[in-house]
Amino acid sequence: MPELYFQDYPGPAGPPPLVLLHGLFGSGTNWRGIARRLSGQRRVLVMDLRNHGRSFNDGEMTYPLMAGDIFDTLDAEGLDRVDLVGHSMGGKAAMVAALEKPDRVARLVVVDIAPVPYTHSHAPLIDALLSLDVDGLKSRGEAEEALSDRIEDRMLRQFLLQSLEKSEAGYRWRLNLEALKQGMEYLVGFPDMEGRVFDGPTLFLHGANSDYVQSGQRPLIEGCFPRTRYAAVGNAGHWVHAEQPESVIEHIADFLAR
Repeated sequence: MPELYFQDYPGPAGPPPLVLLHGLFGSGTNWRGIARRLSGQRRVLVMDLRNHGRSFNDGEMTYPLMAGDIFDTLDAEGLDRVDLVGHSMGGKAAMVAALEKPDRVARLVVVDIAPVPYTHSHAPLIDALLSLDVDGLKSRGEAEEALSDRIEDRMLRQFLLQSLEKSEAGYRWRLNLEALKQGMEYLVGFPDMEGRVFDGPTLFLHGANSDYVQSGQRPLIEGCFPRTRYAAVGNAGHWVHAEQPESVIEHIADFLAR
């Protein structure tokens, strides 16, 4: 497979480079402001995961494959060991990467997700995006208006439309929507990692208003990640780093400095 597209923020040599991973329907641009700030302490790589952003498209969408993509990209850059931060789907990919190759991950930060299957599905969102006639679009505003009936949350619509790209040929999605739709059952799940342990320092950072990480999940979390700390970000839901970026920067920087 080709390597992932990534944005590179050079920083001081010494600490392990930091890799930031986005969630479902996102891209590395979701982390851009935070990456700039954190690059004051170390090099930061912000990756677009497969079927997202400017990375390659592929029909398969599994967490072991995503973890493999991350390591293939690090190998191409000559990077042996990194700190990993991932939000939501990217957090699951980061957890699998750390569990599969713990010697290559120094510290792990998992943002508002747990190593468990969830019961929700984002298939209706994908169907809404697929229903949009991108060939006939004249503006992003027209796209937002067309989606408003099926996606009522304005902030969610605007987030999704960040992946609608305009070129000389017209508009197109920087998402492989068909692959995401086919892989949805897997993406909301979590692979069987029985017997695998990452014993490096780990931070589970979650929004105080989110229900994605719950106290009842802690035995399972700590079985895989025994050196886990927890931190809640006030006045934030699932989109923690978008809602409270300063607090997220503070938590991540403090954790990595320990």
